[in-house]
Amino acid sequence: MNEWQRKTPLEWLTYMNKEVKVLAAEKHTYTGWVLTVDPVSANILLANPHGNGKVSISAILGHAVQDIEIVTEADDEMKEKLAQLFVPGESQTYSQEELERKKNSLKNWLEKNHIPVKEQGESQTILCVADVLTIDPPYGPDDCRSSNEIILSRVQRLIQGFLADQQ
Repeated sequence: MNEWQRKTPLEWLTYMNKEVKVLAAEKHTYTGWVLTVDPVSANILLANPHGNGKVSISAILGHAVQDIEIVTEADDEMKEKLAQLFVPGESQTYSQEELERKKNSLKNWLEKNHIPVKEQGESQTILCVADVLTIDPPYGPDDCRSSNEIILSRVQRLIQGFLADQQ
């Protein structure tokens, strides 16, 4: 077990949101921002943001770490970038009125196209299509749930088309 693996999770925490230079086995050097350290294996996950909005992720196995040096502390902007890396896109919040409008608009469109739909749930916020698929707020393609993959993909495509027509 190397020195890096002997560190405690609290010691690894001091490397979070910092740009580091890692010397690994066979003289490989990695530089990047520490996203996380696995507390069991001591593996390090590094992020390297590129100017075009893309990010490359590197994993360094804990047993291969020979030395690690902090290069830079993250500023608030970089901390925010790192925190948002694995957050789903367009995590937008809607008011109750907006959700109600979106639900009614989609429900009316489905009914107009002869697709059986009804409201369900305690507060009638979930749409149920043909008793085999549910659509949760905010009523987009990714909010559909069904055990029938064929119906799921078809309704998701219908909703994508509906949303494209709305714009």
